[in-house]
Amino acid sequence: MTLTELALDDLALAGLVLCITVGISLACGLGLEASIAIAAARMAVQLGAVALLFKVVLEQASPLCTAVAALVMVAVAGGELARRQELCIRGWYTQALCHLTLLVGVAISILCPLAGMIGPEPWYAPRYVLPVLALLSGSTLASASVALQTLTHGAMAERGAIEARMAQGARRFIAFAPLLRHALKAALSPFLQAMSASGLLALPGTMAGQMLAGADPLAAAKFQMLLTVALAGAGGLGAVTAALGGVLLLSDRRHRLRLDRLRRAAPRPRLATRLARWVAAGRRLGGRLPWLRVGSGALP
Repeated sequence: MTLTELALDDLALAGLVLCITVGISLACGLGLEASIAIAAARMAVQLGAVALLFKVVLEQASPLCTAVAALVMVAVAGGELARRQELCIRGWYTQALCHLTLLVGVAISILCPLAGMIGPEPWYAPRYVLPVLALLSGSTLASASVALQTLTHGAMAERGAIEARMAQGARRFIAFAPLLRHALKAALSPFLQAMSASGLLALPGTMAGQMLAGADPLAAAKFQMLLTVALAGAGGLGAVTAALGGVLLLSDRRHRLRLDRLRRAAPRPRLATRLARWVAAGRRLGGRLPWLRVGSGALP
């Protein structure tokens, strides 16, 4: 298996294709030019940082480094899941539910591809554990986000129907049953569509990447089947955990609807505002820690 190395000019040439999208935004007056540029820059920085992290962990090849990297990835994904929610539970409950959802979805679904089929030696081999973990985290994040968004917004819209069922003596999971089914269907539909379109309508990324690296097409297809099933399982576990946890947080032990616990998430500051805050924090830190000063002056 041989891998074609890409130079920076190759990446720059491929980036020219993105200019088509920028041109469409300009022609249609969408105002997305800055967002596209920021998203592309963020993608490049994030992928580069993750690649450097993976390189360090692969060189160490220790279970401790692999575990720390895995925990960091799950924690970041859990935080991103919480930030995506437009309606949040007051207090730390949203963060706890989001991190628990990622942990359950990833921890259970990763056992099948690693222990059962891939079987890396040693079992903590970061070359297998971390890429599979990243894929499963993304799948769990996507499905859990849809499930929670559908559940919270649906609870607000169907408040009367849910309270009517509870007033008739229905327990909270029975009262939320129609909304639960709707949330789970919305979360799992993308996985069904992806599996149905795999092969004929679209070539999945893992299979295409392995074929570009020189792998046998049949072996790449088998590996893609394995990961597709694992991703669907992780998405299902994430959606169920998020939806059931959301019902528990939107009701109490007396089976009453508690929409008073919901609050609308504060809007995220613009990138320029966040950069200004980081610069101000760096200046304050430089003033408190003299050894961080460069030369004779403090941090600029």
